[in-house]
Amino acid sequence: MDGYNVQQQCPQGSFSYIIRPGDTLFLLAQRFNTTVEAIQRLNPGIDPNRLQIGQVICIPGMASTQCPNGFFYTIRAGDTLFILSQRFGVSVQSIINANPGINPNNLQIGQRICIPGALPPPLPPCTNGFYYTIVAGDTLFLLAQRFNVTVQAIINANPGIDPNNLRVGQIICIPRPVTPVPPCPNGFYYSIRQGDTLFLLAQRFNVTVQAIINANPGIDPNNLRIGQMICIPTF
Repeated sequence: MDGYNVQQQCPQGSFSYIIRPGDTLFLLAQRFNTTVEAIQRLNPGIDPNRLQIGQVICIPGMASTQCPNGFFYTIRAGDTLFILSQRFGVSVQSIINANPGINPNNLQIGQRICIPGALPPPLPPCTNGFYYTIVAGDTLFLLAQRFNVTVQAIINANPGIDPNNLRVGQIICIPRPVTPVPPCPNGFYYSIRQGDTLFLLAQRFNVTVQAIINANPGIDPNNLRIGQMICIPTF
């Protein structure tokens, strides 16, 4: 592959990235301050559940880290430069000056821009959970249902949050549900991922569905939750 420039594969306004062990689109979106949807749009046909080590994908935004005295922000639905200037306490003109070539009337979802002269909002500590960016239509009740936690648990994880005034682009902590982990003396633990079913897991690990059920008392085969820890028996 000598002389082959992977950078040329990606359209303007994005950069190439080589998949490494442990990468997921969710983790990459957090690392590069973008969204999973924006990465998928740049990589038609990508299978989020089968990223290959060494695979080259495109990440929206610029690889440059030039944003002196400010921070990078990823455009989301509903954003305008006026709204961003109000949110972060800077002028529209200063945002334009910090982003040469930006079209104020054609901001693209997933586009990364520099917010100059402002500090990013402080993030709540999130030791036993993950960060989530509020999008239009979100409520704590809907988020609690989606991530299988209680509204009160989300409130507890985000001191000072106003449940009645969630802002698009606001970053909050979603605590992971506390679920008992079944004993697994003759097997190994597995964390449920999107698309998993007991039938698929049985095929993947060469065990029977009934053996998995027996190793996980109380499991609901029809309601597997992403992040749920189960025991995969090895006999």
